[in-house]
Amino acid sequence: MKNMSVKLKITLWITVLMAALFVLLLLFMLGISRQVVYQTAMQNLSDTVQNNVSEVTLTDGKLQLGEGFVYYHSGISVLVYSQNETLLAGQVPVTFVAQEPFESGRTRAVLSGNESYLVMDLWVPAGWDSGVWLRGVVEAPDYRSTVRNLLYVALFALPIFILLTAIGGWMIVKRTFHPLDTITKTASTINEARDLSGRIGLPPGKDEFSRLAAAFDGMFERLEASFEAERQFTADASHELRTPVSIIKGACEYAEKYDETEEERKETLDMIHRQADKMSSMIAQLLRMTRLEQGTEVARMEKTDLAQLARSVCAEQGYDAEHVHLEADKPVIVRADAALLSRLLQNLVGNAIKYGKPGGHVWISVRCAAGEALLSVRDDGIGIAPEQQEKIWQRFYQVDASRGDESGAGLGLSMVQQIAQIHGGRMTLESILGVGSDFTLHLPLAEM
Repeated sequence: MKNMSVKLKITLWITVLMAALFVLLLLFMLGISRQVVYQTAMQNLSDTVQNNVSEVTLTDGKLQLGEGFVYYHSGISVLVYSQNETLLAGQVPVTFVAQEPFESGRTRAVLSGNESYLVMDLWVPAGWDSGVWLRGVVEAPDYRSTVRNLLYVALFALPIFILLTAIGGWMIVKRTFHPLDTITKTASTINEARDLSGRIGLPPGKDEFSRLAAAFDGMFERLEASFEAERQFTADASHELRTPVSIIKGACEYAEKYDETEEERKETLDMIHRQADKMSSMIAQLLRMTRLEQGTEVARMEKTDLAQLARSVCAEQGYDAEHVHLEADKPVIVRADAALLSRLLQNLVGNAIKYGKPGGHVWISVRCAAGEALLSVRDDGIGIAPEQQEKIWQRFYQVDASRGDESGAGLGLSMVQQIAQIHGGRMTLESILGVGSDFTLHLPLAEM
């Protein structure tokens, strides 16, 4: 039994159970067969005798039987006796020799020699003190033959019943377990191919297998996202760390090979420090983006005044009020993680300052329009070409790296897009080369 498949075990249990029910039903039928046979014979006897009553009349003491009088029917003999129990009509069965007294309306079993009979008497009155007896006599049914017939039928039907039950049970179990086979096959394929993009894809339903398949698909989706995030992090980090690592390595080799002056040594250490800061900042941003993607860093959504948040960020960052202008007079309430939105605003303003023209301006605006909360950061900088506007949201993409400082890693706008999506919002961009860019965050307003 241990080495059997679950489908085979269930099929065997179904077959055994149905066979046991068949045997119990047979035993029940055998148990009631005698009573049923006797009751049927007694009912037929009673009906036959009673149907003959209307055909019996006595006129001036003379017996007259109608044309519908039945003397013999289905093994039942109907006899007519006088009041003093003299046979007037009918033929007594040859083997019925018992001297059975008359009892009106009672059907009973009578033993005559080695034979058993059922007898029923009815008194048919013809006045106050005269009448005749009607007696029905039938040989008691042999229920043993019925039992034998039932056993013969059972011996013939039981193997067929078991075979059909086994085949039907196997087909039902196989069909029921088909989703499990699909789950197993898909899981094996994913394991062998090492491809987490595969899905079981069972139709949605409320049964156990549908819920199991949905749980597996959800697990595969999370695993795929986790491995993809890990792969992305590894690829991004290994790709972007090569440049600062090469610079640091080159500076160290140069310092070891040549005798540097104090001023050159200070410049080398400053370069190494800047590159180390860049690496540290980039790794921190990559880790945070990865945590947000994997859901290990959960956004804490609370009702937040977007206007107040913008004022706080400007005050904390110490932006020059002559160059960074804030328009946020009225409260704009959204459900958001204040820390993440602060990071988003800092990245947008930082980009606007970095790519703005010398002495240029940045305008921050918080307002409501068309049922949305809008946070805009506009600059009068270099602008972005139309063919590059879709690419700026990609990691490590920089429109014009030569215009930015060395600390930039091209992760700011990618994080901005990610934060917007976490809040159920979106980013839009309007930009003209040589005129400037306008980045706008669209968020749903909070219910009051």
